This record gives sequence, structure tokens and C-alpha cells, in this order.
Amino acid sequence: MRIDTQVLNVLSNCTTDGRFLKLPGQLERSLYTKTNKVLEAAGGTWNRKAAAHVFDQDAADAMDIIILTGEVASLKSKAQIFNYFPSTPPIAKSVIVKARIEAGMEVLEPSAGRGALAFPAADCGAIVDCVELMDTNYALLQGDARLRDVRQADFLNMAPEQRYDRIVMNPPFEKQADIHHVLHALEFLKPGGSLVSVMAAGVTFRDNRLTQDFRDLIRSRGGDIEANPEGAFKASGTMVNTVIVTIPN
Repeated sequence: MRIDTQVLNVLSNCTTDGRFLKLPGQLERSLYTKTNKVLEAAGGTWNRKAAAHVFDQDAADAMDIIILTGEVASLKSKAQIFNYFPSTPPIAKSVIVKARIEAGMEVLEPSAGRGALAFPAADCGAIVDCVELMDTNYALLQGDARLRDVRQADFLNMAPEQRYDRIVMNPPFEKQADIHHVLHALEFLKPGGSLVSVMAAGVTFRDNRLTQDFRDLIRSRGGDIEANPEGAFKASGTMVNTVIVTIPN
């Protein structure tokens, strides 16, 4: 069940408390009808006494899945949606082209996975450093001659000890973690540098303060957001809708 952007925007502004979800104020009738249909399809039931839709499980988890995929999905797919999903070759190519990497540039990939972005950056003649948290992926990257340095760490806990000409990344999306990762990564960018990141499409329509401020930041720096085709990550096992964000420094 595909969901239009207007309903997704409503869902992104709902408040949740455990199994309870409350809509953001009074909605126009037709919009409420469409929104209620989605909530019921996702397992929510209106409870007049609580003045909320009640789910059998955590309501925030249900909304995260719906907002990311743009469709009603079973909660059992949550682990699939938020696990490691590498950039597909077409997406990786788009990121590298947008980054305009030149030989000799220092490049950081702070969510390296298995090198889907790092290795193409190295093929451009860049000096590439990586950060990766997962044991299996870190083991694969460690010692590869194409990479200068590979660290196993939670990137959000790292201090910007070094600055880079370019940063290319495909961060985790859960609970808008992609925005937090990109904001932190900007601290690692040299003046005149550029960051290019795959992100969840929610950055284009969500209206919470975090997302609004992030879009303002992109505009203030002369950056842009380009939508990827639907199903761009299907080969990696997810139907999450994504965009590519470019932010100059």
C-alpha cells in the first residue's frame, strides 16, 4: 500500500507514547480519512478514551518503517530495513560523480560497509580513510592496500581530529540517524570541501525541527537534494526511498 506525501507528512508529525499514537491536531476530513486508513492498515485502532490510535507494538517503530518506505509494511521487516544495505553500483557511481573527487584528495567514508563508496573513491586516485562499526565489514576492509586507514568505531563518538576534501557516505536511517551522521560528518570537512550522502527521502518532506533545520542548512550552503529512482536499493534488499544530498563547505 503506497502512501502519498501529504499523509507521510502527517505521520512524521504524530506523537507517540509506547503503543499510543496521537495525530498532530485537527485534520481536514479527507486527509484524516486517508491517514486513518494507513494507520489501520499498519495495525492501529482508534481508542476514543485515549484519544489515540493504539497498536499491538511500539507505535514509533511502525511509523519509522512507513515513513522510510512510503508504504505499509509488516513490523517483522524492521530488522531488514535498518540493517546493513550497501550502495548499489548505480547509486555509488552517482555519489562519486557528484563528489567530483580528484587524484590526491583526502576522502572519508564514515559508514564504509564493505567499501561500496570507498573503493570507487580510491579508484579516482584519492587517499581514503574509512570508519566501520560492524566486525565482519571491518575485517574485510582492514589491510586493503587501496585504503590508507580503517577504524572500527561508532562514527558519532569520534572527534574530528582530521579534515577531508571530500566525504562520501551512506549512513544508517533509523530514527533519522542519517541526519545526525551527516551533521557530525560536516565537522570533518575542510573549508571548500564537499559532502555527498545517500539519505532517506524523509529529509525532503518531514516537518519536525531537526529536518527543517537540516534543509535550511543545505540551502544556506548552496547544496541540493536529488531523488533516487524508486527501488534504487532493491538489489541490496530494501525498498527504502532515498535521495542523494550534496553539501559544500
